[in-house]
Amino acid sequence: MRLTTTTNVSVDGVMQGLGGPDEDRSGGFDRGGWAIPLIDAETGDYLNQAYGSADAFLFGRRTYEIFAGYWGAMPNPETNPIAAALNSRPKYVVSASLADPRWAGTTVLQGDLVTAIGDLKVNHDGELLVPGSGALVRWLLANDLVDRLDLVTYPVVVGQGRRLFPHSGPDLALELVSSRTTSRGITIQTYRPRGRPEYATSTVDPSDVF
Repeated sequence: MRLTTTTNVSVDGVMQGLGGPDEDRSGGFDRGGWAIPLIDAETGDYLNQAYGSADAFLFGRRTYEIFAGYWGAMPNPETNPIAAALNSRPKYVVSASLADPRWAGTTVLQGDLVTAIGDLKVNHDGELLVPGSGALVRWLLANDLVDRLDLVTYPVVVGQGRRLFPHSGPDLALELVSSRTTSRGITIQTYRPRGRPEYATSTVDPSDVF
């Protein structure tokens, strides 16, 4: 199974509360709903395809609860490609405290997560999609479990909120696989993790670069 993360972020890296004003107000966040006014047909098509082609989903606890409360509560999920996929396919959530998930098709992963997620990748076929779930994405990257990282970047600076990558953390080299820009300036980029970056070992003369 290929593990792919797909994350919607602002230009300044914020991923919190993109869907609506009350989606996630934790930490005093009051700028929710910043992505919706910018979504265009191309981005909608990408999201429908990304979710529709997934064979299973992997969530962190916070993102799982947001999705369960919205997509899992839709009265007719079959009418929406994203809701149809989320409600009909296996869902795995990483949590040390969630004991009784009410969204049908959910399995809670606890304990040795490297082994548990590694087993999912080895013993199943298709695509394991991680929507949002910033803390989980960072942990997956740190443990070399991500095969593909998709970033959907919206042309807006939110200025507050949780970011995909904090001010300090592990470093990571990325190989660009594909990139495109939509009519409203949203960039959709796919990367492959490539271990640690290389750093210059001496001062470079500007004339050698420019």
